[in-house]
Amino acid sequence: MLQGNKLNLSIVIPVFNEDRYLEKLFDQLKKFFNKDDIEIIIIDDGSTDNSHIIIENFKAKKDFKFNFSCIKLNTNSGKGKALQTGIKKANGKYILLQDADLELDIKDSKEMYDMICNNQEIKCIFGSRYLSGKLKKNNYFFNNLVGKINSLIFNIFFSQSLSDVHCGLKILHHDVIKKIKLSINDFGIEIDLASQVVRNNFFIYEYGVSYYFRTKEQGKKITWLDGLKSFYYLFKVRFFDNTLSTNLSILFSSIYMAYVGSHFGMGLGNTLFIIIFFIGGSILGIHFKLVSSSLIFIFIYIGSLFGKGNGTTLSVLLFFVLGLYLSRKLKKNYSSNNFFKNLL
Repeated sequence: MLQGNKLNLSIVIPVFNEDRYLEKLFDQLKKFFNKDDIEIIIIDDGSTDNSHIIIENFKAKKDFKFNFSCIKLNTNSGKGKALQTGIKKANGKYILLQDADLELDIKDSKEMYDMICNNQEIKCIFGSRYLSGKLKKNNYFFNNLVGKINSLIFNIFFSQSLSDVHCGLKILHHDVIKKIKLSINDFGIEIDLASQVVRNNFFIYEYGVSYYFRTKEQGKKITWLDGLKSFYYLFKVRFFDNTLSTNLSILFSSIYMAYVGSHFGMGLGNTLFIIIFFIGGSILGIHFKLVSSSLIFIFIYIGSLFGKGNGTTLSVLLFFVLGLYLSRKLKKNYSSNNFFKNLL
């Protein structure tokens, strides 16, 4: 992404067969973003309807102040690929990601832009369809449920508290954009983007937005299959897209937490506890590297040497909590030291 010009905002909008909404979209853009320090980048993602004709007609009129450009992809490559293409061409200080289907209100986009401009500490704002008392239209229970479950899983995996990880309306400072490398080409881009923002230690603010859900007949592209794929992407970005040291920590923590689980229950119950603690260990390994994880395991092992039966179970649990507490203190005290930070 190029820098060093007068542009303050780049609005990146992927388009795929949206001819019924584009004219209204352009009217809204002219109403709320008609300034010469703003650029609009449309990515026509292989549309087969009249979308490209409408885009070119709008471009030819030149009845707007903002910079306007359109990138046409020959084949439909997915929302993620379209956004990646547009972001690479964006020159603004801030990058606003906006869907073309008008499910999300352009007025809310303007409010988010004003907010991030007026507070230099904010580098990233995600829209949320679940936070505000603004107008909403959504009668699709399954889509709503999957979105909330995904946000919950994301929060557990990344120690966040987001209400809507899938909302397509986002604005980011170019400092954030420079740090991330997006790779997912379809609707999983929202999970990819959020995970990389968090990995690079940027705080995500949320802003409640209006939402007008479209039906399939009205051009809705996302399907139940995308909902299922989103679970795969959550596991991918959390458990596979890591450094070698983090993956080793995950494996190590999963094993010793399964050992902790073996002290609970009997028979089938014992097996269930081992599985649950194994999963918990995989999450624990994300936050603690090998040294701090080893400290936790040492305390667990010491605890297993005390008591008998339920006494051993209680001892293991108490020593696990103690090891966890000391590891957290250790991480906190040495977080500023890059050498120890990579080990703890």
